[in-house]
Amino acid sequence: MLGKLSTYLYLRPRLILALLLGPPMLYMFVVYLGSLFALLLNSFYYLEEFTGLVVREFTLQTYAKLFTPTNLGIFFRTASMAFAVTVADAIIAFPLAYYIARFAPARLKTYLYIAVTIPLWSSYLVRVYAWKLILAKEGIVSWFFNLFGMQFILDRILSIPGIGGSSLSLSPLGMFIAFCYIWLPYMVVPIQTALERVPKSLLEASSDLGATPAQTFRQVLLPLAFPGVVAGSIFTFSLTLGDFIVPQVLGNSRFFIGQAVYSYQGTAGNIPLAAAFTMGPVVIMIAYLLIARRLGAFDAL
Repeated sequence: MLGKLSTYLYLRPRLILALLLGPPMLYMFVVYLGSLFALLLNSFYYLEEFTGLVVREFTLQTYAKLFTPTNLGIFFRTASMAFAVTVADAIIAFPLAYYIARFAPARLKTYLYIAVTIPLWSSYLVRVYAWKLILAKEGIVSWFFNLFGMQFILDRILSIPGIGGSSLSLSPLGMFIAFCYIWLPYMVVPIQTALERVPKSLLEASSDLGATPAQTFRQVLLPLAFPGVVAGSIFTFSLTLGDFIVPQVLGNSRFFIGQAVYSYQGTAGNIPLAAAFTMGPVVIMIAYLLIARRLGAFDAL
């Protein structure tokens, strides 16, 4: 029977292909795309204010609520944080990735890989709450500033509107620090992969033609490694855009998109508005991915 079945499948390669791709494609279309379609469909319904029930009639009034000053502020605040985290992670990750790709011996490279990825081995919640303790008023950061008599510097920073708060653990600056730490591995690995693909002969040729190290970096190395930066930014930007745990633990009363979706869906029961809010990041990321594709980011993944 096994021999006959093997012969039957061998003579029908399309059937083998269908059997191999059928389950994952079924999952992709039914579960993944199906859930997105359900979100899109619910975003065109609305919540009847008097009864609190969802009215399943096509309308754009739910999307109109996204353009109120409060909701536009949520989108701007979240996108600004995602952009700032992406830029900061790229600046931090590039020198480390460059050293791993170009100078680190094979054994040290292994240790550096482990050092970069080891935070991912622990629970996400544990890392977030660890940063809450580190950045709290009684945490090590405040202790360090007090030890060297620089508490006034920290107080001055926390008094800046827009980034400050009662403490680092309850401020946008604290969220920014935690986001940068949590998503940094997702930026280091794509950049390091892109740098590994840059032939050393190109750098040597640039030097032989009289280019300074700065010119070689700016005109040869950076353009070739830039797709890796864009590839890493896909992770850092999208993960920050949709996260609600870090703003919930380290933030203040100002909502981010993830918190708004959680609040509207869980507390208020306004599923149409929560679905409409969810479509915002989806549209932003589709546009971002199209730009990243044109910049060659997928070649560095």
